[in-house]
Amino acid sequence: QVQVVESGGGLVQAGGSLRLSCTASGLTFDDYHMVWFRQAPGKEREGISCISRTGRNTYYADSVKGRFTVSRDNAKNTLYLQMNGLVPEDTAMYYCAAARTCIKYSSGGYISYWGQGTQVTVSS
Repeated sequence: QVQVVESGGGLVQAGGSLRLSCTASGLTFDDYHMVWFRQAPGKEREGISCISRTGRNTYYADSVKGRFTVSRDNAKNTLYLQMNGLVPEDTAMYYCAAARTCIKYSSGGYISYWGQGTQVTVSS
């Protein structure tokens, strides 16, 4: 049984930082590229970052580039998203997912498993 579980969301003031974690089980973690998505109310889901199986390659949406950093610890079956310089526009439900490739990650392509999400709220 595959489980992908996000944690670390919460309420933070604008300009603050937060680190999200995503722990996967029931799969061979380093077989998968890992993706972070977010979705705010009334908006479409946005793929914001992808990291390759070993962490060699990383990709970011323009909306978060320079502020967010994706990483992974394969020994812990864990994906991370370090979020700095948060702004209210970052408020959203954040999801992680296991993917076969980072190609088309921004639109949700090649996703094998989804997490349940963790809420991030940035106050002004």
